[in-house]
Amino acid sequence: QVQLVESGGGLVQPGGSLRLSCAASGRTFSRNAMGWFRQAPGKEREFVAAISWNGGSIGLADSVKGRFTISRDNALNTVYLQLNSLKPEDTAVYYCATRRGVSYSLRPDEYDYWGQGTQVTVSS
Repeated sequence: QVQLVESGGGLVQPGGSLRLSCAASGRTFSRNAMGWFRQAPGKEREFVAAISWNGGSIGLADSVKGRFTISRDNALNTVYLQLNSLKPEDTAVYYCATRRGVSYSLRPDEYDYWGQGTQVTVSS
């Protein structure tokens, strides 16, 4: 069993930055791929970023390339999502997720455990 707890969300002005963290418990974290997804009101959950078990492979949604970065620290059982140059359309609840396996996926239904989410609101 793996438990995930996100933090770092909040209200930020357009152009601002946030750093989201996802702390995991469970001894298999270091061998699991991790992903970040987001869901805005009235919309489906969408892929944002993902990282393989050792950080050697990273995927980013086209809408966030050049603005967001994903990283992980297996010693701390934590994955990060750095959000820069934020736009109002980035407003959503951000979820981290993990899946059994070393490779990441872009599909939310291929992830096994989810956090409760952290709200990111971009507004002036």
